[in-house]
Amino acid sequence: MMRVLTVSLAVLAALPALAQEAGIALPSGRVVSFHDVVHGAQGPGGLTVRFRFIEADLAEVLDITPYEELEADMHFLCETYALGRISNIGPQPRSVIISISDRPVEFGAQDPDATQVFEAYRPEDGGCAWEEF
Repeated sequence: MMRVLTVSLAVLAALPALAQEAGIALPSGRVVSFHDVVHGAQGPGGLTVRFRFIEADLAEVLDITPYEELEADMHFLCETYALGRISNIGPQPRSVIISISDRPVEFGAQDPDATQVFEAYRPEDGGCAWEEF
């Protein structure tokens, strides 16, 4: 019995990593993978948390996808992924930035070959309210 429990706990512990490897399905049907989260870099409105995702074929996606669909996917990431990962302890962020890039880019670095999209949201009433940059 103890051996089965140990194996089961190991499998359960591995599930988040497996889900991350499999990617995050978006309402549009596209799939992104989580890259990282950046804390502590102030945004124009104060404390900002940035959730960064990767979609390797983003350049092609931008050529054929209407903006409304892209924004709906980023709004989905804010509400279903980011909000649940913001601590309720301490100062709360005034902004959540969702970005999708076709490759990892070091935060703050410029990569003219990278394709990236960004949207800003304000955590409000348990949801994400879009904010204009």
